[in-house]
Order: sequence, then structure tokens, then C-alpha cells
Amino acid sequence: MEQSNNKQTKRPPYGILSVLMIGAFISFLNNTLLNVALPSIMVEFEVGPSIVQWLTTGFMLVNGIMIPTTAFLIQKYSVRKLFLTAMGLFTVGTIVAGFSDFFSVLLLARMLQAAGSAIMMPLLMNVMLVSFPIEKRGTAMGIFGLILMFAPAIGPTLSGLIIEHYQWRALFYFIAPIAVAVFLFGVFMLKDKKEKVDIKLDVFSLLLSSVGFGGLLYGFSAAGNAGWGSPQVYLTIIIGAISLFLFVKRQAKLKEPMLNFDVYKHPMFTLSSVISSVVTMSLFSGMLLLPIFVQTVRGFSPLEAGLMLMPGAILNAFMSPVTGRLFDKFGGRALVVTGLVLTTVPTYYLSILTFETSFTYITVIHTIRMLGMSMVLMPVQTNGLNQLPPRYYPHGTAVNNTLQQVSGAIGTALLITVMSNRQAVYTTQFTESAMKEMTGTPTEAALAELQQQIVMKAMLEGINDAFLVATFISGIALVLAFFMKRAKQAADPLDDKQTEKKIEPEMV
Repeated sequence: MEQSNNKQTKRPPYGILSVLMIGAFISFLNNTLLNVALPSIMVEFEVGPSIVQWLTTGFMLVNGIMIPTTAFLIQKYSVRKLFLTAMGLFTVGTIVAGFSDFFSVLLLARMLQAAGSAIMMPLLMNVMLVSFPIEKRGTAMGIFGLILMFAPAIGPTLSGLIIEHYQWRALFYFIAPIAVAVFLFGVFMLKDKKEKVDIKLDVFSLLLSSVGFGGLLYGFSAAGNAGWGSPQVYLTIIIGAISLFLFVKRQAKLKEPMLNFDVYKHPMFTLSSVISSVVTMSLFSGMLLLPIFVQTVRGFSPLEAGLMLMPGAILNAFMSPVTGRLFDKFGGRALVVTGLVLTTVPTYYLSILTFETSFTYITVIHTIRMLGMSMVLMPVQTNGLNQLPPRYYPHGTAVNNTLQQVSGAIGTALLITVMSNRQAVYTTQFTESAMKEMTGTPTEAALAELQQQIVMKAMLEGINDAFLVATFISGIALVLAFFMKRAKQAADPLDDKQTEKKIEPEMV
């Protein structure tokens, strides 16, 4: 391991990291740009909500299917080949999407974008892991967190401004030239120095992984709209779970597994995976429920809703480098425990919303909550990855990114289900109570107004109950955080020659 450590003390390849980060930034930005444009796309292509949602669901599914393969790809191919492939797919998808005249072509273009985006994040994270020593990784990952968080923070507002003045295609026209420029930078700045690695992709593992992760993602994503009793929900989840079980068993038998689950033999990595998955589930409560509350219940405009959420998102992004430095200095536990307290308490305060809850109240509470989130996700993941031997870095990053996709889908489905079910219960209760208190025969207008009040009140209480569940989920992560320890890199059972199979990016 001495030789490996010496390599990690070299000056990190900042030029290459800059190119990778710009590529990652525009791919992350693209993830949130399209949401605001969906109504316009529905009108132009004459499709309904159940069809247009595939532009986001399909993107997520391709990510979920592609990310588990990135461990194999990172070991097999060089940074140059993977980056140019990922950026090429993303660029072609962006250009095709901008000029698509049919919905099916637009959907295909989005899936091409997703394939490129799915490779980008694990690739960048792996390069950072092998470029920085453990004692400096927190700061490095903090910069990465800034990129990861800032793009989604400005995405909806930027999209809203563009859509307000131009048609939805302008979103792709805006991204396309930047994507082409980043691709050309990659062509001239990245040098292929990777030794040839003789490993082959197990096609059956790829099939099981695709059906497994794809089934789970689709099933949980569809549950929010179709309901848990729908065959398309429970059948796809069952098929996905069985396929995933067979996939894990098969990886244990393969000499060169596509995704090596031995990473879970390292306790800090296992703990970090559980905490980050639980926190991701709770995170989606704010992303989903607050926009519903502020627009539907309180009657704020979409622009006001975006401005309300923006301070928290921007603070979250710019705190990432700060928390990275604190992680290097003090370790993960104190940081993560503090962050989860700042996440859990505001989440509870979001479970007691009323019709009079002010714009300022929601903005402040959401900002504190996002401050807490900034102190959790990246430090937790970095601490877990620090315990892995270098040979496991591609597998660790692939597992983490895949779990975030799945836990996000599960969190979405769970919280939407809680909100919907509790709303139905409250609607029945409030209706029965109103009927008992009613005297005389009300007019149709009075009944319609009463029904509207009941619907709004039931939705408010349903949202409050969903936030209460999110508080409980966040509390679980807080308890688990007390078991964190500063991770030290574990010894690799294989010899030094095996551990040298890793990425070594260089500038020309």
C-alpha cells in the first residue's frame, strides 16, 4: 500500500477535476430544468400528465439502471474514454431534445441525457477519491457538494425565467453549447494513461441489475399516482426485489463481480449507506410537500414558491465546502449529529403548518433545515468511503449513488401515500362533523364552498402528517449518527498489484 499512498500525495489533477465538475454541473442542472416546462410540453405534444411524467420517470429509470454498471466501467476504461462517452451521450441527447418534433423523440433524447449523466457523478467521485489523501477528502468532497447542490438550487428558478420569455426548447438551446464546449475541453485536456484491464461484463448480472433496480424505481415512483393496490406497482416491486436478490447472490459467486457487495463488510461504509438512504427519504418531504402546501393550500404563485425555497437551497450549496473543511478537522460524527438536529427539529415545525403560516416562517424553517442537510449527506458518504481500500472505490460510489436513487423513489412514494391516505381520512371526518353541525337546508353554493374548505383543510392535515413521518425518519438517522467513528482505510486482502487497478488521471 506504500506505493499507492505515495501516488495519492501527488498534486491532484485540478485541471481534469475542473473539466469533470463543469460537466457534472450542467448534467445536474439539466435534471431540474425540465420540471417547470412540463405543462408547456403537454400542450405542444397533446399528451396528458401520465405520459409527460415519463420525461422525469424515464430519466430516473435510466440513471437507476446505468449507475450500478459504473463500477465495472470505471475499472475497465480510462477517465478520458468514460468522460467523453458520458459527455457525448449527454450532448447528443440535449441537441436532439431541442429539435424534437415528436414526444417519443424527446423521450429518447432525455434517456440519452440520463445515460451520460449517470456515468458522470460516480466517475467524478472516484477520481476525487484517488486524487486526494484521506485527510483532505472532506474539503474536496465539499467542493463536489457545492456543484451537486447549487445546480438543482438554481435550476427551477432559471427554468422559470427562461420559460416566461421563451418556449421550452430554449432550455436545451441554453445547455447545448455549454455541453459541446465541455466535450471539446475533454478532448484536448484529458489524456488516456490507463493500463489495459482484462475484465468482462457479466451480461446476466447486467440483466438482473437492470430489472432489479429498474423495477424498484418504477414501482415506488408509480405508487404515488397509481396507489399501492395497482398491479403495475406491486408486481414491478416484487419482480424488482426478486431480481435484486438474485443479482446480489450472483455477485458473491463471481470472480470479477459487476458490483462488489463486499463493501458492506466495512462497518462505517454500511452505516454511512443506511444514514444517507434514510436522510434522502426525509429530504424528499421538503422537495415534494412544501411546493404543494405553498401553492395549493396557501395560494402562492410558482415564482413565489421558488423564491421561498431558494435561500435554503443556495445556503445548502455554499455550506458544502465549509462542512468539508470541518469534516477534515473534526471528523464526521459531531458534524452529522449537529446537522441532523438542525434537520429533524425544523421538519417537526413543518408538521404544524396552518392556513395562516407566513411566507417568512416557511422560508426561515426551510433554510435552517437545508443548513442541517448540508452538514449530513456529503460528510456521511465521505466517511464511509474513507474506510474502503482503493480497489473498492468504484463499487462504493456506485452503491451509494444507486441507493440514493432507490431511497429517493421510496421516500417519494411513502410520503405521497401518507399525505393522500391521511387526506382521505380527514375528508371523511370533517365531512361527517360538518353534517352533524349543519342546520337547515344549505344552498348549492354553500355546499360547494363547504366542500372546498373541507378539501383544503384535509390536504393541510395530510401534509402535516407526512411531515411528521419525515420527522420520525430523520430521527432514526440522528440515532444512527451517534454510532459513527472517524474511518480509517481498511487493509486490502489482495496484494499491492491488485490494488493498483485504479484511475490515475493526468494532464497532457
